[in-house]
Amino acid sequence: MSFGQQGGPPSQWDPWKPQSQQPWGDGGSEQTPDWAALAEASEIRNRRRRLFFIVGGALATVAIGTAVAMAVVSANGDDEANKPASSLSAAAIPSATGTAPSFAPTSAPPPLDPKDFIASKAKDTAPLSAKILFPGTQLTMGSTVYKKGTTADTKNCAAADSVQASLGKILNANGCTQFMRVSYTKDGVSVTVGVAVFDTETRAAKAKSQVNTKKDIVKSLSGGAVKAFCNSAICRTTSNSYGRYAYFTIAGFASGKNVTEKDTAVFGIGDNLAEFTFRQIHRRGEAQASTAAGG
Repeated sequence: MSFGQQGGPPSQWDPWKPQSQQPWGDGGSEQTPDWAALAEASEIRNRRRRLFFIVGGALATVAIGTAVAMAVVSANGDDEANKPASSLSAAAIPSATGTAPSFAPTSAPPPLDPKDFIASKAKDTAPLSAKILFPGTQLTMGSTVYKKGTTADTKNCAAADSVQASLGKILNANGCTQFMRVSYTKDGVSVTVGVAVFDTETRAAKAKSQVNTKKDIVKSLSGGAVKAFCNSAICRTTSNSYGRYAYFTIAGFASGKNVTEKDTAVFGIGDNLAEFTFRQIHRRGEAQASTAAGG
């Protein structure tokens, strides 16, 4: 039996068709594969795969970057209120459009200083006399009551019946314009207070600084409840000034006994009346300051 050649055209090999076969030769004879063609086809397939991966990777990177950017924008939008003002953009910081509120002052002005009104003749204009400065018929300080004697008032600050000559000289030299006296007594111990008035605080302070209390003294004033005292005996004297006023005291025994450092009653009455005089001058300033504030 003879075998004839199979009919039909020989099959064509296509590397992209898995069912195609490479021809093995003409006339049915066996031949070796074309290795060069196979290698070329494989290289083509590999290049196409690489191109596909590169393009696909680039597209994936773009898509991921877009998603991350959207997430960042979204997160920024949520946290904008939590950022410090220094990190926010100008558009994110609200601007104040209204004007700042204004309020009228509510605190009262400072009170007037009473001392200003007894520091000079210009402000110290209220009526003044010994009876005005030392009113009433007695003085109560704590539990102690002093009976008031008489008062004296003069424009002659160097009058012989009012002051020792040396004190009168000091008062006149500094421009004293008025001299007032008043006396108080208790249990045989008496005191006279003398008050000199000047135009300014400076003049009063200067006069006080020039006084020697051992010889520049005010004379005692007797009358009414107060008997004569300190005419020849040793007595205790003081001097001071406040505002445009200089004031002096002389205290001692109605019996004419000399005063010693152990006689606390004499020191007490002198100190109490000096303090009372200071308070009366200050009250004078307070009254005038109150009137000025009310007017």
